[in-house]
Amino acid sequence: MKHSELPSADGVWRHVRIAPGALAGDQAIEGDAAIVVAQGKIAWIGAGNSVPADFAALPRFDGRDALVSPGLVDCHTHLVYGGQRANEFAMRLAGATYEEVAKAGGGIVSSVRATREADEDTLYAQAARRLEQLLAEGVCAIEIKSGYGLALEHERKQLRVARRLGEAYGVTVRTTFLGAHALPPEYADRSSDYIDRVCQEMLPALASDGLVDAVDVFCERIAFSLEETERVFHAAKKLGLPVKLHAEQLSDMGGAALAARYGALSCDHIEHLSADGIAAMREAGTTAVLLPGAYYTLRDTHLPPIDALRAAGVPMAVSTDHNPGTSPALSLLLMANMACTLFRLTVPEAIAGITRHAARALGLQDTHGAIGVGRPANFVLWQLRDIAELAYWFGQQPGRTIVRQGRIAVEEATVA
Repeated sequence: MKHSELPSADGVWRHVRIAPGALAGDQAIEGDAAIVVAQGKIAWIGAGNSVPADFAALPRFDGRDALVSPGLVDCHTHLVYGGQRANEFAMRLAGATYEEVAKAGGGIVSSVRATREADEDTLYAQAARRLEQLLAEGVCAIEIKSGYGLALEHERKQLRVARRLGEAYGVTVRTTFLGAHALPPEYADRSSDYIDRVCQEMLPALASDGLVDAVDVFCERIAFSLEETERVFHAAKKLGLPVKLHAEQLSDMGGAALAARYGALSCDHIEHLSADGIAAMREAGTTAVLLPGAYYTLRDTHLPPIDALRAAGVPMAVSTDHNPGTSPALSLLLMANMACTLFRLTVPEAIAGITRHAARALGLQDTHGAIGVGRPANFVLWQLRDIAELAYWFGQQPGRTIVRQGRIAVEEATVA
């Protein structure tokens, strides 16, 4: 069913409990609460016995004491690609390192081959199935990166699919151009020439098409240097586009500090982030995006500097990093659990990481990640007693009703 054909969520949602930290600002409502949705936006929030008479004519929805959270935000994904890379998973289990897989012709370049071979409709159909699994958990906003085309026509194809997904499913999609993801085979040993192509041809053309919301680079020994990264950032700045960075995943390249100088929305992975990088991110207001799925899949042992980020007050988001090579994860709630168990986040930190801080990592903090009057109606009613259960359960999808972009996208035993 098309999103526009889903039932409207306009009405008074009664007998709900607002999860701690769910409301925009420092608001809190204890006990029985109500949320009013009008014309797809939140018109009022307050105590259940205080709904203004102005809303008396609206439909009534009985939340049956459900716990309400904001719609979830998956702020780092590579959702559109061809093929899969289960064989590389087996190679790593047999002892090959991430870098060895890449040097053997696997890794990102193998996904590039499959993506180039697939037509747009095939990529759309494959990505739609993945997106549906994320949406079923309550995701209401998602970032989708390019980076498996590495040529203008194929990068355009990926980004067009991302836009189509947002329109078809009524989910907020932020597209990120990641043309500097890997060196395509036709540019072997010519990384500087390829970066010229990214900056002078690909990025301007895709931005002109209206397909780019942000620009990302994979800054790492097996990818692109600091100097090359800065060239891409400079090109993005000239076009008025915000930047993000795959930073310090395998080593400390100093990428986070560079990204912060360009006011980056986020630095992602950051297992090897330095104290200088943390200080620069704090000063710039850059969000740290933690990706426990990749950490887990790669069997990494070098933890991100969580205590230092926490002490510095750098906001920490959590995401699936869904991709075919290093994080074939399609559960944001599982990532919240992993952020707690592997990275030692507290439950409130993990929940903020998949809501308000994830929205901030996409520049969506004014519209997503929290429930507030005037914001689009994106929230989830959970059949749970405590918000900690969102990070506690894994392998089990809690009963929920999902309101996404003012429509009832999933209705499960809560609406009457």
